[in-house]
Amino acid sequence: MRAIARRTLILAATAVAALSLAACGDKGAKKAEGDMSLGDPNAKVKVIEYASVTCTHCGRWNQEVFPTFKKKYVDTGKVHYTFREFPTPPMEVAAAGFLVARCAGDDKYFQVVDALMRSQQEMFESGDMRGTLLRVAQSAGMTEAQFDKCVSDEAALKAFNARAEAGLKAGVEATPTFFINGKKFEGEQSMEQLDAAIQPLLK
Repeated sequence: MRAIARRTLILAATAVAALSLAACGDKGAKKAEGDMSLGDPNAKVKVIEYASVTCTHCGRWNQEVFPTFKKKYVDTGKVHYTFREFPTPPMEVAAAGFLVARCAGDDKYFQVVDALMRSQQEMFESGDMRGTLLRVAQSAGMTEAQFDKCVSDEAALKAFNARAEAGLKAGVEATPTFFINGKKFEGEQSMEQLDAAIQPLLK
């Protein structure tokens, strides 16, 4: 579980822009906005996850637990799942990753987040943050010019910072953090733990 100090959430646009080569290029797909969710919005159980694409605990949960959770609860309409962005160090990489996911559009947002989660080891071991982010962006159909424009978009970064601040106000202090019908659960949740929290709410 990655704990976050409040002061580390202050991000500079120049830090994110440093990952790009230029702030020009083609227009990308329509950006994803607001909460990103999966499943039936009228489901009895609402699960909100606050996570970061640079949090190894989040990456492990995404790969090892999320597929089973999604198949069992989200795809069956029992749970409405919402993913909320909450950056962890290196902050500029987390911010850039989430900006890329937003630029990819509504239909590819979760595809990009999943790809970034799976690419953590490669990114950290190689040290090539920009190269990994660019590869993921290109896998979602973005050109290098679109990527550069995306990660240097100051308005998008400002909106991202606002989402991060909203997480702090919601009481998030570590990643991943889950809220299941309003009840807070910190750290990686196993399927057994999720079952224990969700099943009583479905009765």
